[in-house]
Amino acid sequence: MQTPLASMGMFLVASVLGALGQFLYKGGADAAQGGLASYLLNGRILGGVGCYVGVMVLFVAAFKRGGSLSVLYPIYASTFIFAAILGALAYGTPIKPINVGGMLLLVAGMYCMGRS
Repeated sequence: MQTPLASMGMFLVASVLGALGQFLYKGGADAAQGGLASYLLNGRILGGVGCYVGVMVLFVAAFKRGGSLSVLYPIYASTFIFAAILGALAYGTPIKPINVGGMLLLVAGMYCMGRS
């Protein structure tokens, strides 16, 4: 079965939303005071939850269009790359050569998985 390009695009957008959700969770956790209300009423945490709802909607829409899990799920693994980039931009977290090597291996793995 051929995986539709639209399904792959939805998974790529989902991976960006997943990374944004992680970024918002971290910001929300940093701002939270520790009480239950500081988590439940925290705009950043709620934004992260919204991102993950968006991820699930995109997953369902992509699966509805068709496609192989062995092609689509590795695309979602690019979340790790987008999260590293967001971390570098927002928090100044360095992306070291070893990290770039890992990202390249991740992309190579996604390519190999998609070819099978």
